[in-house]
Amino acid sequence: MIIYKSEAEIEMMRQSSQIVARILSELKDMIRPGLETRELDWYAERRARELGAVPAFKGYRGYPASLCVSINEEIVHGIPSSRRLQEGDIVSLDFGVVYEGFYGDAALTVPVGQVSELAQRLIEVVKRAFYRGLEELKIGNRLSDVSAAIQQEVEKAGFSVIRAFVGHGIGRSLHEEPQLPNFGLPGHGPRLKKGLTLAIEPMIAAGHWEVEVLNDGWTAITQDRSLSAHYEHTVALTDRGVEILSLDGREASKLKAGSTVNA
Repeated sequence: MIIYKSEAEIEMMRQSSQIVARILSELKDMIRPGLETRELDWYAERRARELGAVPAFKGYRGYPASLCVSINEEIVHGIPSSRRLQEGDIVSLDFGVVYEGFYGDAALTVPVGQVSELAQRLIEVVKRAFYRGLEELKIGNRLSDVSAAIQQEVEKAGFSVIRAFVGHGIGRSLHEEPQLPNFGLPGHGPRLKKGLTLAIEPMIAAGHWEVEVLNDGWTAITQDRSLSAHYEHTVALTDRGVEILSLDGREASKLKAGSTVNA
């Protein structure tokens, strides 16, 4: 059952999502060669608690950390450790909090120093795919219109959409109905209505979309070991249109200037 949110509930989700946005922005600024990924996790948890929130992922279904840090061929759910970032890596940061009973969830993929042209293009395309899907998030459209738009944007660039993981509803729970695949045909699924809140999160690969999970039981990687990128925001559909609740100030400014890819 889809749980549609009131304006007051969306405001609470905006507050939780802005905490996520702030922390992800700070984590992005920390990225450099030589940094241990567990340092990012420690920082994210400490900052969340300083801002009055609780990390959403830690302990969720047994996940052992507050932040997911996925490097290169790792798609999602990478566990922070003593591993150090290296020049040329790309790293996906996925973070969520619960604040006053409401969840926020977002992710981005960041280059570590100078990266290959392929890696940079992958980062740009996953972000562009998110915004292309967002264009279809309109009252009266079907849910799969969003999915189809994401897939078309990714495949147009010569990349593939990861099919094992999906976006999702979000609110008083981290994962609510409906599930939102990043692929599919348009014109299917429920009609989009005011009060719908989603975490839209395309995950893409430079190679094939098949997935393998490592022995830690969490880290998902591309089966062919090709590079992967992830981009996510918590969004709400209102009478005024769609709002990205987890957008940080810098990215919002760049969007107003007409840029989505390089925000």
